[in-house]
Order: sequence, then C-alpha cells, then structure tokens
Amino acid sequence: MPIYEYLCSKCKHRISIYVRGFNQSSPACPACGSVAMNRVFSAFSFSRSDADIYDDILSDNQLVRGLERNESKALAEWNRRISRGEKPAPEYEEMVDKLEKGESGAGISS
Repeated sequence: MPIYEYLCSKCKHRISIYVRGFNQSSPACPACGSVAMNRVFSAFSFSRSDADIYDDILSDNQLVRGLERNESKALAEWNRRISRGEKPAPEYEEMVDKLEKGESGAGISS
C-alpha cells in the first residue's frame, strides 16, 4: 500500500500517511486541525538493483536537461521509464498523461 504525503494549506505542516486501499478523502492536519490538505509528490527510495534505470536516465542528456528546466514532458518521460512498463494506478496514469500534454504539474490536483 502507498504512503502519501500531504501539505496543509493553512499552516504548511507536511505529513505522511500510510493508505490502505483507495481513500479519496484528505486527512485533517494534526498540527492545526485543518482539512485543507493537498497531496504532494514525495521522495522515494530505490533498491540497488534499480540503479541501472537511473544510470539510463542520467545518461540521456536531453531528458536530464528537460528535468532541470522543469519541463512537464520530461517529467512524464521520467515517470514512464521508472515504471518499467508496469500499469500505474488510474489517477497516476491520468497525471502522467496531463504532463505529456505539457500541462504544469502545479495545476494537477489529486
């Protein structure tokens, strides 16, 4: 099951929540009690066996330049390569499709 990160719109407190199943409701902020929480992208870890994927990505200068410029299409390509052809969750796939169309990641809500 995934761990999602949320950012409170009111106090800017960031939390991580382990989610069982597909829960569409946002949690309440433990710091201020606000329910104005936004899900955000979060960092992740990878095993040593995944290093070859990152080596491949980092050797693609065009992709790296696109990521450095925060280009949505480069981020979508990075996500596709990381997934290794596995079928993502529908909401994740929808987000990547929007990025491929050039939409800003900031305008994509969960």
